[in-house]
Amino acid sequence: MARPSADRRAAADYETCRALIRQGSKSFFAASLLLPDDVRRSSYALYAFCRLSDDAVDAPDARRDAIERLRDRLDALYAGRPGPHAADRAFAELIERVGLPRALPEALLDGLSWDAEGRRYETLSDLRAYAARVAATVGAMMTVVMGVREGATLARACDLGVAMQLTNIARDVGEDARNGRVYLPLDWLAEEGLDPDAFLRDPRHDRAVARLVARLLEAAETLYDRSAGGIAGLPLSCRPAIHAARLIYREIGREIARNAFDSVSHRAFVPTSRKLTLLAAALGSAASTGRGMAREPLPETRFLVEAAARTGSAIDVAAGAGPFQAVDDRIGWVIDLFGKIEERQRAAPAPADRDRALAP
Repeated sequence: MARPSADRRAAADYETCRALIRQGSKSFFAASLLLPDDVRRSSYALYAFCRLSDDAVDAPDARRDAIERLRDRLDALYAGRPGPHAADRAFAELIERVGLPRALPEALLDGLSWDAEGRRYETLSDLRAYAARVAATVGAMMTVVMGVREGATLARACDLGVAMQLTNIARDVGEDARNGRVYLPLDWLAEEGLDPDAFLRDPRHDRAVARLVARLLEAAETLYDRSAGGIAGLPLSCRPAIHAARLIYREIGREIARNAFDSVSHRAFVPTSRKLTLLAAALGSAASTGRGMAREPLPETRFLVEAAARTGSAIDVAAGAGPFQAVDDRIGWVIDLFGKIEERQRAAPAPADRDRALAP
């Protein structure tokens, strides 16, 4: 039996992780409120690990050995020797409890190492391979956390992760360029007669850039469609949250389209009032039909599906009416919470919504 002091520390660790997600990703936090309590706590631990890993690589003073330090940190976590940070302790507990395959967080670190070296992507397939590592890994890990190891559901979760990352890239074209990064496929840039280095020196919105952003969002839309059926493979109590995340992230792309695909001078975000509408829609259509589940995984995400599906067995997550009723009970205070946020936004402009796919 765990000692009371250990229980208190674990609760404090998860509260620290919750604060990270609430500050770092409003869209992910909004969706997470619809998860059953045990899965929601695990999602906070997962998000915190991913976010802090991402920040370690993105920090202005990060040294070249940042990735090696992260790999050492992962070694310690899987050895049951987490570091002093609350996120490490929470993630180590998660690893042990759900049997999280190490190949999944390792793939995430691979993607972060590509960022650290400033890698560019020649084709859409190359870009999807990057998105598989920094975003589909999170989809696969969340699916394992929900107790699902079935291949078709994992494949659709990876589709959703890649779609979210493509949306992020489409939204952040200007911000990334000002940070010296270009993620748009280089062959697409060449087709538009754009030189990536010239664009980085002077990022401007024009019709050519708009066409590239629209093209990337079209690729994301295809994957959002593919991902829909996977929701039916999740426990009933988890479906509204994942459907909400899918709807909210997809809406970011539609906001970009409303801005004439200008992601250089504008950074699209979904207003709170619209998020509330999407949360309600997610509750209303959580019982997905599972259509499209038979599609093969993307070639770029197959290794993640295989790693998660062959490790361990399904873990029980309540899927009956009880947990779904808890969602029903919770939606009232979720709406009240976001109503209060909306009132504050009317009084003063809110800062830009700083989502990441690592928040996926």
